Amino acid sequence: MADRRQVLRMGAVAAAAPALSAAVAAPAVAHDRTRTTTEVFGHRGASGYRPEHTLASYELAARMGADYLEPDLVSTKDHVLVCRHEPEIGGTTDVASRPEFADRKKTVLLDGVSTTGWFTHDFTLAELKTLRAVERLPAVRQRNTLYNGLFAVPTFQEMLDLRAKLSKELGRDLGVIPETKHPTYFRNLGLELETPLVHTLDRNGLNRRGARVWIQSFEAANLRVLNDKYRVQVNLVFLTSASGSPFDDSKTYAQYLTPAGLKELSKYADGIGPDKSQVIPRNADNTLGKATSLVHDAHAANLKVIPYTFRAENQFLPADYQVGTDPNAYGRAIDEQITYLNAGIDGLFTDQSDIGVLARSLRH
Repeated sequence: MADRRQVLRMGAVAAAAPALSAAVAAPAVAHDRTRTTTEVFGHRGASGYRPEHTLASYELAARMGADYLEPDLVSTKDHVLVCRHEPEIGGTTDVASRPEFADRKKTVLLDGVSTTGWFTHDFTLAELKTLRAVERLPAVRQRNTLYNGLFAVPTFQEMLDLRAKLSKELGRDLGVIPETKHPTYFRNLGLELETPLVHTLDRNGLNRRGARVWIQSFEAANLRVLNDKYRVQVNLVFLTSASGSPFDDSKTYAQYLTPAGLKELSKYADGIGPDKSQVIPRNADNTLGKATSLVHDAHAANLKVIPYTFRAENQFLPADYQVGTDPNAYGRAIDEQITYLNAGIDGLFTDQSDIGVLARSLRH
């Protein structure tokens, strides 16, 4: 399948579109290393300003200038893909306050970790639609709690419908970068994610070369299935954690990111989505250190590099980019993102799309 993947890299031409602002440049040929434009990925939408994975969050990210919108995908009991950060929804919906669902609370082994709560795979879509989204980090994002209870849990199809509507209204082809959440876990439940994902992309005319679509996963085996079995025509990105390994995989994330590991990844993937500390780590005093060779090594393997997650609050920033002592106040987030952009990354995941767009316009 390496030859097909090479064709995708060399021939997938993204649709050029007018910029929403001077900071948003039209996309060029996919994987062209001469391009200077990096892309802004709306992490769970504009989750810094609206409860994550709601249509309101996705819409705001688009209007702020994000190039791609990110839906995390999990399955309902009746095998419909919905947009939630995790299958456990006790912290992202009002299910805990709904007495009719009290008996659904249980404990499961989620990728080997004992997890207690309410799970999407125990709800039909109709039942899930009776719930309302809430802010996942209310102590950090108090303003987001204003929107608690206003928005439903969207299906992947509803998210794609919004994407199409906004693309037409804004005059630019919005990208989408779905993440398959815990694919092995769902496969073991008889609710594998690959088939409904690919069918949905097919139905919307998005499983084709040149489509503004990436599929991302923390499980390399999931990407190999999409590439080898389903023969998807869109780009694939392997997400990596700063430690550990993919579930049910003896190979560590660090091993995947060696030059040899990256070369092997390039046979079925088009990019990596590393923890940002794998691009520029922190020093012992929590200040920002020096860049690793990861960007160079990934580019040498013809892989794009799209690190996560850039957030504006002090507690998520290096010590030398923090302002004041309030952990929830904004620090020098623009400067942090410029530093990473200047390290040669191809895009970034951010909770505040407007900051990503501004940082891109100010990069050296």
